[in-house]
Amino acid sequence: MKLAIVAGIALGTLVIAACSEKVPPPEPPRPVATIVVDAGSADSKRSFAGEVRARHETPLGFRISGKLQRRLVDSGAAVKAGQPLALLDPADVALEAVQAEAQRAQAEAELKRYRDMRAQNFISQSALDEREAAFKAAQAQAGLTRNAQAYATLRADAAGVIAATLAEPGQVVAAGEPVVVLAQAGEREVAISLPESSVGLYRVDDMADVRLWAARDKTYRGKVREISAAADPATRTYPARITLLDADAAVVLGMSGHVDFVSKQANSVVVPAAAIYQQGEQPAVWVVDAKGITALRPVKVATWRDGGVLVTEGLEPGERIVASGVHKVHAGEKVSFMIAD
Repeated sequence: MKLAIVAGIALGTLVIAACSEKVPPPEPPRPVATIVVDAGSADSKRSFAGEVRARHETPLGFRISGKLQRRLVDSGAAVKAGQPLALLDPADVALEAVQAEAQRAQAEAELKRYRDMRAQNFISQSALDEREAAFKAAQAQAGLTRNAQAYATLRADAAGVIAATLAEPGQVVAAGEPVVVLAQAGEREVAISLPESSVGLYRVDDMADVRLWAARDKTYRGKVREISAAADPATRTYPARITLLDADAAVVLGMSGHVDFVSKQANSVVVPAAAIYQQGEQPAVWVVDAKGITALRPVKVATWRDGGVLVTEGLEPGERIVASGVHKVHAGEKVSFMIAD
């Protein structure tokens, strides 16, 4: 009987001790940095530095080789169509012309004698035909050397401005080697370079705004005329040309400025790059519902930009997403909101 009483007292003591232990409170939701996706953030504006260039820039060179005797123009000179730009030393060309003319005269005399002998039936018709062919060849060679004398003067193909000079007097130049670069009068363009991350965003005939540093108060209308299909091997960027549709006298070759592309991406939003959770090859974001529960949602990324990532599918304006620390978040986790910087 005493043992039962003692056992009962001990059991009661254990029950009382167990009840007196405090149950730890649940952990509070972990705070995470979040943002609310804004529809207005889908506006895309990119600027690229550029330089005013002519629509047609032609490297001009002599059609024959020789020693450059004089260059008649410098960079920046305005020229007219047909104006002389440079001269080769004419001595060698003149000697070649004399030689070719002498050979032509000799072939003509030979042909006359052969015709007389053929009339008397002293030679065959095939022998006369050979002399006929030899005379025609000598006559053509004489014509080429006469043309070569004219080729010793380099002339402008069209009116424009000398954009660059590539050879100096005394230099021996090969046939076709550029001596000057002629920027023809007419259309003006802005040359820009597109990085790899942006080249796929723009197409020929896209519109743009162009501002020049020398005339910041005026905006010119531009249209994409050309985007190179291959990257520049030195800069790894893609050259592009923007035609100025309303260029005026204030637009001068060589001016610098910037080209702005502004477009509205329908059904698209821009999110911070730190909000993207890379799940294999599929990008995703952590969406936080009204109760603070997280869920991983795949999204479609159009492009990565300096100001964020352009998402075209998977998000709607007004939804809240985790803005940073995405690799520490778990599905179904309850979190508290912090506004991201």
